[in-house]
Amino acid sequence: MPTATALRRRLLPACAALLAALAFAALLAAPAAAQSSTAAPAAPSAPAANGEAVAIFAGGCFWCVESDFDAVPGVTATVSGYTGGDLANPDYERVSAGGTGHREAVRITFDPALVSYATLLDIFWHSVDPTDGGGQFCDRGHGYTTAVYATDEAQRAAAEASKAALAASGALASPIVTEIAPAGPFWPAEAYHQDYHQKSAVSYKFYRWRCGRDARLGALWGKDAHRGNGKG
Repeated sequence: MPTATALRRRLLPACAALLAALAFAALLAAPAAAQSSTAAPAAPSAPAANGEAVAIFAGGCFWCVESDFDAVPGVTATVSGYTGGDLANPDYERVSAGGTGHREAVRITFDPALVSYATLLDIFWHSVDPTDGGGQFCDRGHGYTTAVYATDEAQRAAAEASKAALAASGALASPIVTEIAPAGPFWPAEAYHQDYHQKSAVSYKFYRWRCGRDARLGALWGKDAHRGNGKG
């Protein structure tokens, strides 16, 4: 029985055979699939243009987190990447294998005049399983665990307050294990991971269904699953 990570690595050729979509096989064979993330890391709290701000969330598979937040009004950009570890130039293979300290994460640029950081936190909680300390859904290991990376003290305080309020609400039967940590260097992931849910929509939807993400969110959150991102 293949592991969840092995399933993701072999997803494109499997879907290509299943759907006779040769474009997927061509994408898998592209050299970008094997290259490291060699771009310079983004400063987590670097000022965004036009008064925009940055949030960084780790919620398991970054394809899914990016898709969820792209649907939020007021979010202007999302970038999949790696953060939280000490390894420079991390890549997908090393992060998913474990031992780097990095998590898959998404750097979200947003307009605070249209959506608040508190609202983004609420959306985050309802799009992940914050009680799972071993990963998210079919993806297991530290690289797929949940975290909020605060870019400043105000974000840290807001995240801690949001987490405490959720715990006190009784909405979850198990303790919240999501880490709240200071944001460090954020390394953008390989190009083929960016906007994956748009560039390879059928393959992405198959992965998301096979991983059981939405089924688990529905069981955990009920009608509040995906609250605020237009997918509920």
